[in-house]
Order: sequence, then structure tokens, then C-alpha cells
Amino acid sequence: KGSLHTGLDVVAAAPRYRNVYVQQLFAAFSYGGWSLNIGSRNGADYNASLMDPSLSSGDMTLSSNARPIPEINFYTPQFMPLPYTNGWIRFKGNFAVGRSFDTDYLNSFLRTRQDYNQNTRWHHKSLYVRIKDAADNFPLSVTVGLRHAAQWGGRSTNPSIGVQPHSLKDFIRIITGQSGGNDATESDQINVLGNHYGTYDVQLGYKHANAALCVYYQHFFDDVSGMEFQNALDGLMGVRLDLSACRWLKKILLERLNTLNQSGPFHFIEYDHNTYPGYGGGADNYYNNGEYVTGISYFNRSVGSPLLLSPEYNTNGQLGFHHNRIMAWHLGVEGDLADNLSYRLLCSDIKSFGTAYRPTLKQLHSLSFSTTVSYLRDSWAFSVTLAADQGDLLGKHFGFGFSITKTGIVRGQKVHIR
Repeated sequence: KGSLHTGLDVVAAAPRYRNVYVQQLFAAFSYGGWSLNIGSRNGADYNASLMDPSLSSGDMTLSSNARPIPEINFYTPQFMPLPYTNGWIRFKGNFAVGRSFDTDYLNSFLRTRQDYNQNTRWHHKSLYVRIKDAADNFPLSVTVGLRHAAQWGGRSTNPSIGVQPHSLKDFIRIITGQSGGNDATESDQINVLGNHYGTYDVQLGYKHANAALCVYYQHFFDDVSGMEFQNALDGLMGVRLDLSACRWLKKILLERLNTLNQSGPFHFIEYDHNTYPGYGGGADNYYNNGEYVTGISYFNRSVGSPLLLSPEYNTNGQLGFHHNRIMAWHLGVEGDLADNLSYRLLCSDIKSFGTAYRPTLKQLHSLSFSTTVSYLRDSWAFSVTLAADQGDLLGKHFGFGFSITKTGIVRGQKVHIR
């Protein structure tokens, strides 16, 4: 049986560019376990991430840190059984194309002349395979997957570059990770067309009657050297414990994010290996790109992990990520305080060394806290959030948030308004 799901999410925040804006606006049609979404939409099932949507520091390829990019996404909301495996093997995935609409904001952010790509197009896809006993008689499970994302197309503000390749043939090059044609820039003809990145994901699970344990690793790659694991164990490692029988402590999560290696300090493959031992083709400069200088961001917010500080924090009004070589720890806890009253605590400790091309003169540090208390009443949800930063990386900040969410039926369709 098919279903249609629509959503509208309006947010007011101050001070910021255009204080009131539409966060989500989408329509999704589902049939037989498959879904097609059109518009801007948040959601862990929707973006195919294995990360916990409420406690994790964020998926390294596509998190909920940035505003959702308007796109068309064909996906499976849940793991679907593979035929002839008795439910033991299941798969989940997505295929999406989208476009940025943040040109006016970026123009207002820039303080100096800097060419960048406008109306950037996006593509991301994923495929996960899970091995698990469908009857839950065997407690162990394993999930492996691959996520691939790319920026392409659009128009450069540099007149000598202009419109980037965007034909159907170019889109096939983006999907398959091929080099650009004669109309591409010299760099994209030498390497691949557009800006590509992604992750290898692996997750091990153990389920007990009253508890579940999950251990996972997300290996990030920004080019071929990362795909070949020349960047060591750069990525996100985590463990999550679910305690269904413990009301006041339902979940606890601990993560470690490391992006210090980046395949070594040198970008060029041809250099003196005897004097400078290590793998060439390094200095991967995560989340940054020479052609797409906005980096992996939308409205200057990191599309991936928020722990690699978003360009909106750049005090000099420049685009791109200035802190992508980091070591970070993240803790998340949630539970119920009483009937219909829940809480969530988040804490992140970040140590930054800048980038391979712009290292900081000293290690910079930030400690961030966030606590949210939510009250549920029928179809209404009321939430209050307090957050603070401390340290020389971000400075001292304090924030407050309040949200009201109404879930209901409008003309036969389910609608969320916040």
C-alpha cells in the first residue's frame, strides 16, 4: 500500500542572516518499502546514515548539521530483505541529486574578493548490507556499507571558468568518479570531475533482552589515497549502549573523531621519499576543494561532521574549512526524567591543528556542552535547549533554543509543523 508524507518546518533564529527561514519542505511517496522524496528534508532514515540521529556528533558524509539541501532522493527507509536469504541478509540505500540555493547568503558573508562556485549541484548515494537473524535468536549482527557524495556543476564567479560541465554525460562521470571532458578545468581533467568524498562504514551489534551494544567505525576518504587507507584510521569511531530497562538512562554514546593523518603531509606524489618518508598524494585537506572553495558546506554549515568547524565560524569572512585537522571526543546521553518528560546531554571536546596548508601556531581547544529537555503532550512536543562553548578555538558562547512541534493530519496527509 502506498502513502504520501509531507512536511513543513519553519525556523526562527537570531541573530543570523534572514532570521526566519524554511528548514524543511518536502513531499515523499512510499510504496512497498521504497520511497521517493522531493524537497528539503531532515532525517536519519532519509539520509541513510547509521549514526544515532539524536546523540552522535554527526555522520562524516551527510549529517543534520546543515540545512537540508533541496533534492530528489530515491531511497529505502528501512533495511529490506534480500530474496532467498530467509531474512538474514538485508540491504538499504539511496540515490539523490540536489542543488544549492545559498548564493545570496554567501555574497553577504564574504568580506574580501573570493571566487567560488554558485548554484552547486550535489549527488550522493549509499548502499548498506546487514547480516542479522530475522527471528532475533542470534544476538550478533554486522553491517557494512559505502557512502559516496560529490559536488559538481554550477557557475564559477571567475569569468575564465564560468559554467561548470553539467550535461548528462558529465553526470554519469560524477556517478562513476571519472575525469572531466575537454570543457572541464585542467584540474578536473587530470583528477576527477567535481569534488568527491565519502566513507566506508562498518557496524557490529549485540542485542540482549534488556540491552543492546553497538560498535562502529566510519572511515573517511577525500580522494584515492583515502580510499586505499593511506590516511590510516582517519574517521569516526564510536560505541553506543541502549538500556531499555533503565528509564533515566536509555542511551549512552561515546565517539572519537580523528582527521590528523590525511594521507601524509605532501600532496604531490613525486617528491624526495628518502628525505621525507611517507606516502605521496597526501595533505588531503578534508572538506575543502580547489574548484569548489565553499567546501562541503551549505549556507556555510558543514554538510558532514560539525566537529570540523563550519566556514560560518571564519572571522575573516573567507570561505572554506580552516580547522580540518582535529582530534575530538564526543559524549551523548539521553533518558526520561518522568512521564512524557525526557532529556538529552551532549558534550564535545575538540583539539584543532588547522589545516595541512594553514597549520595553527599552537593547538587550539574547544569544549562544548548542550542539554535539551522535552515535554510531550498528545500530538505536541515542547523542547528547551541550553548550550555553551569554552576555549580558544571558538571562544566563550552561550545559546538558548525553544521549539514547538505539532504532528497531525491535514486533509488526510501527515504534516509536521515546528
